[in-house]
Amino acid sequence: MLWLVGDLELRHLRTMAAIAEEGTFGRAAARLGYTQSSVSQQIAALEKAVGGAVFDRPGGPRPVRITPLGEVVLTHGRDLLTKSEALADAVDRFRAGNGRIDIGTFQSVSNLILPAVVRQLLDEHPGCDIRLSEVEPEDPQIGDLDLLFHDGRIGGDVEHVKLLDEPYLLVAGASAFRDGPVSVKLLDDAPMVAWPPTYHQRWLERALAGYGAQPRIVFRTAGHETILSMVRAGIGSAVLPWLALHGSDAWSDDRLSIHQLRPSPTREMYLHWPAERTQSPLVTRAIDIAVEAANELADQM
Repeated sequence: MLWLVGDLELRHLRTMAAIAEEGTFGRAAARLGYTQSSVSQQIAALEKAVGGAVFDRPGGPRPVRITPLGEVVLTHGRDLLTKSEALADAVDRFRAGNGRIDIGTFQSVSNLILPAVVRQLLDEHPGCDIRLSEVEPEDPQIGDLDLLFHDGRIGGDVEHVKLLDEPYLLVAGASAFRDGPVSVKLLDDAPMVAWPPTYHQRWLERALAGYGAQPRIVFRTAGHETILSMVRAGIGSAVLPWLALHGSDAWSDDRLSIHQLRPSPTREMYLHWPAERTQSPLVTRAIDIAVEAANELADQM
């Protein structure tokens, strides 16, 4: 009976349900906004598709009676109508931006840019489903993600937009260096507090070495606030990304000084998405918000 699905139309089932509820073709036609002849034609097409009568028609003012075959068709037809309404509602919600979005990120983005994206999406689309995950920085994969933030380009069939260039800054004791930019070469063999040898830290240390500086790492610890505490204590200086310092009390702390480096290690931050996947309105809006937030941060830099 696979041919039946192709011959049935939802409007025929909707008309049948109206007749069963109203009792006559005439009242069903008035309820649906059809002519009575149109209702009769739709039921005739339905009966041809299922191979039998779905209503007994006694004639005159007496109500029609649904047949046993009609009971079967109506029971399952109502299920189809309910599912079609759910589908229509889901499509409307998708178009309105109330779908699901999966975003991959890393720490610095999670601190500043991503909260702006999440906050604005939820303000504009309270019903949306936002799912976040941290990606492996060593080998970032877009996979099933809709968007992926990463400090650098990733491989694969993806599109991207560059969000910003984020400089690394030198954080030191208040009198450790003269005011103004500091030459990277002055950090050679200088005591430094640093992150453990993560992907980002290894990249930074290679960048410093390329500029002629190999600091003497005296303490490694996770967490920018812990690193700043060690710098305050006088153990050594630190080189941290701008986003890690933005909004912290390091800028106003008289025990610390913050300097630009010359030349400055700078990492490029990108937002990626699958090239061949059709973007939902929610994904398109998230990209726009991320670009706006990054532009605001770039202006502050």
